[in-house]
Amino acid sequence: MAESPDTELHEANRISWNAATAAHNSHKVDQACFLRSGGSTLFPEEMELLGDVADQRLLHLQCNAGQDTLSLAQLGASVTGVDISDEAIRFARELARDAGIAATFHRADVYDWLAAACEHNKQFEIVFCSYGSICWLSDLARWAAAIVAILKPGGRFVIVDFHPVSMMFNERFELSYPYFGDGQPQKWDKGIQDYVAAAGSALAPSGYQEGVRDFENPHPAYEFQWHLGALFGSLLNAGLRIERFREYPYANGAMLFENMRTALGRRMYPPDGVPSVPLMFGLVASKPSRD
Repeated sequence: MAESPDTELHEANRISWNAATAAHNSHKVDQACFLRSGGSTLFPEEMELLGDVADQRLLHLQCNAGQDTLSLAQLGASVTGVDISDEAIRFARELARDAGIAATFHRADVYDWLAAACEHNKQFEIVFCSYGSICWLSDLARWAAAIVAILKPGGRFVIVDFHPVSMMFNERFELSYPYFGDGQPQKWDKGIQDYVAAAGSALAPSGYQEGVRDFENPHPAYEFQWHLGALFGSLLNAGLRIERFREYPYANGAMLFENMRTALGRRMYPPDGVPSVPLMFGLVASKPSRD
């Protein structure tokens, strides 16, 4: 099996995510009961782009602690979740068991797992990722090629993620980082932060509790800045067809900047007086049928 690109940076991210994920879930009240009673962590945007997932084999890449994966399973999909974090996958497996929802979860670097899946000719009707996924990928071309390889002809790739434009600003909404980052790693010495605590109930639909206080992550993390042209190019060059693309002036459940305005539906907009910019995007691409 080929080694993942930037393996050392991915490993640093795994350690940072392990610490942060435990803090994130400490704020969420009885998630198993919430899911067991029919609750869902999904937002309307991904639901619209995904469409009907019933009886579809769905691969959720970078699934984190599995809440969205299990919400998709409740809609009738046969789900497989993959994430690099040991803590996230441990929690996801326990959550699936306690909620009584069938799902398969794998702890692996996404590049390693995709390479193994291709070798074993695994096939899915839908490949999905969302909310903070692209910035952890160090090689878009390799990632896109593997997605095409495991999609059935006629299958779909769906992504909802934070817009690269939003990544140009610091927490005070000051222009600080390049749009054309060309995938170069950006080191964050403070690692993955407790964004659930920052967002409060917006990221805890089961109910919010105080949990871990004043979390500080001792492990640094590395993000990779990609512009939309790089993403589109990687998907098109791999053989996918772009079917739908949307941009949104808000961020679902994410307090990306200080003093963001919260609206209905757990949507967060830039602070008062700040011009509108795209904070999220959604994309659907399809693999051509053999016909």
